[in-house]
Amino acid sequence: MLANICTLFERDYHYGVGVLVNSLYNHGFRGVVWVGYRGTLPPWINSLKEGQGYQEFCVAEDCVIRFIKLTTSTFFSNYKPDFMLQLWENYCPEVEALFYFDPDIVNKRDWNFYTDWVNHGIALCEDAYDYMPANHPYRFAWKELAESYGFPCQRELDRYYNTGFIGVKQSQKSILLLWQKLLHTFEEAGYINLQDFCLAFNRYPYFQTDQCVLNLALMLSSEPLSTVSAMGMDFGGVSVDIMSHASGSQIKPWRKQLIFNALNGSPPTLTDKAYWQNTQTPMQLYSLWEYNQKKIALRCAAGIGRFIRRS
Repeated sequence: MLANICTLFERDYHYGVGVLVNSLYNHGFRGVVWVGYRGTLPPWINSLKEGQGYQEFCVAEDCVIRFIKLTTSTFFSNYKPDFMLQLWENYCPEVEALFYFDPDIVNKRDWNFYTDWVNHGIALCEDAYDYMPANHPYRFAWKELAESYGFPCQRELDRYYNTGFIGVKQSQKSILLLWQKLLHTFEEAGYINLQDFCLAFNRYPYFQTDQCVLNLALMLSSEPLSTVSAMGMDFGGVSVDIMSHASGSQIKPWRKQLIFNALNGSPPTLTDKAYWQNTQTPMQLYSLWEYNQKKIALRCAAGIGRFIRRS
């Protein structure tokens, strides 16, 4: 299967992009990673080749990153379906499957797992807040709103999925079209603002983030799904070694003061450990001195964490 990867970043999230790509390469991925960005290119980029609408950086043998500068004012969390559809339409129409990863995810699984996974349906991972029953009042509000715009509900779901990762075959890209349509329809109606991370927090129609809109789209779609539990992203400190995701209130690994946080009862997470395991190869994101300092800090913080825990 010909599959590509994509992500979106701005500001210091370039560190996460580098580690994401390293972790994928180190587990067998070979191919193209499409990166949409605002602002400036990462400082770890040294030479670029001009392409048609993108700039290409060679990561290692048989693996490249293609950077696309974006001008949208949409908050990137709300831009995921637009970006994936643009890639299929304008850049890689021959690709059979696209996988989106947030730039604060580290991959921990061999690449052939993902290509096998997406063959069974839209690939998704449950969120840390994984259970939202079919009779949840938010779901009733979403369905009511969707049906008023002519989108009938196709199935009831009890699980709530994270949008940090999604794998879609081109034959199932209708889920992206639906997700995109819902976001733009509800913005035009004044229910949400796509320039904000929080869409309609604590008010009707209760779309807290883009995740809620994707979860509604899954209710309105009959496309088959293939899903894993929250352990697929190491949520709750429990891992099945697929991905590790520094989502929600977690401090991003590249920003974390490891020893300080450990002394305050927050020892290194699974994501922190996975991040620093993937910073140096095939792309070197930190100097050897910086890397060795972080390795020492990681060990010290883990030791402190055995004795100090936040209650």
